[in-house]
Amino acid sequence: MTELLKSWLSKGPSSQQLISFNHHDIITGGAFTNQVASVHHQLSQSPCQRWLLACDSSDLFAVGLCAALLAGKEIILPANTQAGSLSELTHKFDGVISDKALCEGKALVMLKKELSSATSQWPTSEKWGELVLYTSGSSGQPKAVRKSLDQLDAEVTVLEHTFAKHLPQCSVISTVSHQHIYGLLFKILWPLAAGRPFLSDIIEYPETLTYYTSLFPNLCLISSPAQLSRLPESLDKEKQLRSPSLVFSSGGPLSFDAAQGIAHCYGRQPIEVFGSTETGGIGYRRQMKQDQPWQAFANVEISQDPKDGALTVKSPYLENQHWLRCEDKITLIEPGLFRLEGRLDRIIKIEEKRVSLVQMEALLESHPLVSHAALVILNQPRIQLGAVIELSEHGKACLENEGKLRLNNLLKAQLLSQFERVTLPRRWRYPDLLPVNKQGKRIQAQLTELFDHD
Repeated sequence: MTELLKSWLSKGPSSQQLISFNHHDIITGGAFTNQVASVHHQLSQSPCQRWLLACDSSDLFAVGLCAALLAGKEIILPANTQAGSLSELTHKFDGVISDKALCEGKALVMLKKELSSATSQWPTSEKWGELVLYTSGSSGQPKAVRKSLDQLDAEVTVLEHTFAKHLPQCSVISTVSHQHIYGLLFKILWPLAAGRPFLSDIIEYPETLTYYTSLFPNLCLISSPAQLSRLPESLDKEKQLRSPSLVFSSGGPLSFDAAQGIAHCYGRQPIEVFGSTETGGIGYRRQMKQDQPWQAFANVEISQDPKDGALTVKSPYLENQHWLRCEDKITLIEPGLFRLEGRLDRIIKIEEKRVSLVQMEALLESHPLVSHAALVILNQPRIQLGAVIELSEHGKACLENEGKLRLNNLLKAQLLSQFERVTLPRRWRYPDLLPVNKQGKRIQAQLTELFDHD
């Protein structure tokens, strides 16, 4: 297989390649080259090596990404831009590439569309840059995952080889962020390398999605289980006259009912991709039947840890050719074919955002109103968190005097320093003591029972 991404980055786009679009603007290869050359020049003049990259607009993000890769810089992609999250990473980067000032006291290269009309050449590269993505580690501290261009190129090339036959000449639209590995690969890097234009905005509403599907004959939709599970209801569960040619889903398994709901509205089930920031894509499936197994990608080897059933992976997307243990329990049906049986650690996905329960509990327990905190995963009506809080004396007085709503909001404000709002606990309980057994370990069943009644 050819090096699709590296080949494209080496030459740059043709002047006529359509890079991105939205409802009022398009970016061609010529304009994109000018923007990349401008940012590349600024980065090349700076002694700073480590740059945090964050931008909501996908076309400007792509400019910063390409320029930094070509300039040989280390590119830091934070899990989010919450103030608390950035402060934890502040010693990891020297400058910021963004369309707004995110951190004081750091070098800033501003991403903007207004450039001089002078034409520029696509920059040449003596040394490729690399990416560092930060995710929630099992200890609760942000975990750095390094990705070389060779690793990213291997994945982009395999995606094209595996799925191009399903994709007519199409445009790419997305409901997920490009700041995470799934959106980065499927919305930015793969479309650029394969010459498919992408929507520079993120789609937040079903009405916007319908607008673009009615406008374009061929679309590839990049989405997630949380969004796809709600979509049939938003479409009144009716067959659509115009549908995406292909729908991808990643971030967690899609329920069988949700897959069939999308098939009813759009004519076919989404292709689900299973993987993680560390591993890249591991397998894929289209749920034609209940409990459909996952098929490993052609270049990915999988096995099962005999002790606890954990998935182990060997892949060209990893830093080395060693086997990597994942905290996903599987049933291995035959070589390359497996079923997922749940997680073995305390990292979960809420609205497809990775959350460390250890980190969230520790942040709650750092509040003066809290003595102990435990988080419970609730599965109805959809996956959400419940918080069980043993209050300090100060906290008990606050509950007594100001009420539960005020207390809930104070603790949510504490969590918002490091977590996005959609991941916060939706339900709160304040027992006198957390239920524990004789060994002092929390009794999960009793914690969950606290949420049986409102």
